Parts: sequence; C-alpha cells; structure tokens
Amino acid sequence: MEKTKRYLEKHDDGDDRNLASAIDDLPLRFYEQFVMTGLRVDLIEPGRVVCSLKVPARLLNENNSLHGGATAALVDCIGSAAIKTFGVSTTGVSVEINVSYMDAAYLDIEIESKVLRMGKTIAVVNVELRKKSNGKIVAQGRHTKYLAISSKL
Repeated sequence: MEKTKRYLEKHDDGDDRNLASAIDDLPLRFYEQFVMTGLRVDLIEPGRVVCSLKVPARLLNENNSLHGGATAALVDCIGSAAIKTFGVSTTGVSVEINVSYMDAAYLDIEIESKVLRMGKTIAVVNVELRKKSNGKIVAQGRHTKYLAISSKL
C-alpha cells in the first residue's frame, strides 16, 4: 500500500512547495504543447487531418512506449483539429472520448483523424494512431464533442 501511495503522490516532502510552484507557473495550454511539440502535418483537407510524430522520450511510459495518456491527448487534439477544418469558430467541448489500445508505439507514428459527423451541435471524430513502418494500428479513438450554439443577441 505504501509503495502505491508513493507512486501516486510523486513528491519529496522537502521539495513539494518548489515543485508545485514551478508547475503552477507553466504557461497556459502547456499540456497541448507538451504532447504535440514535434508533430508534423502531412495532409489536411475538410474533415480529415493526417500527422506524423517521432515519439519523444517525454511521452514514454515505464515500458518505453507511447504513454496511454499521451495517446488519449493526441486523440483529443488531432480530433479537434479535424473539426476545425470546417472553419468553425470553436471545436466545442468533449462529451465523450474513448481509446482502444491495440499495440505499443515506440518510434514513428502516423495519426489520422476523420470527422464522421458534423452536425449543428454535435461532432463525432475517429482517430487512428498507426506505426509508420508498417501501418499497424496502435490505438483507435472516438471523440464526440458538443459544439456550442452562439447566441444571436
């Protein structure tokens, strides 16, 4: 139990305040930058975005493969980008996001996002992460977003 607690808390009692302060001072939207830095857009068209990413060390888990949380963040960000290709002013807010993990990703990956439905209030996007070397699917995500209706007042 104590080992699990130490894993979750990830701190050193003497240095907690300094670490918390440093984290709180990170720039706004830091998380997106952290996950997407190094991403290259290979194709962009209405309702579809294809990107490449050399998996950086900062996104690796303890098995030295792409972390599941980073995968979910890529589904969120690249899925939202596909919605943005329709010229909307906002990509909305997440209603549901799910990710199926099928294999480990170590090196170069390709991420393809396709809008499956673009309604007035709901958008649904499918995102696949594939190994660039052989096209094998690493993870597949589905992202549903609510598109806020702008007021005419």
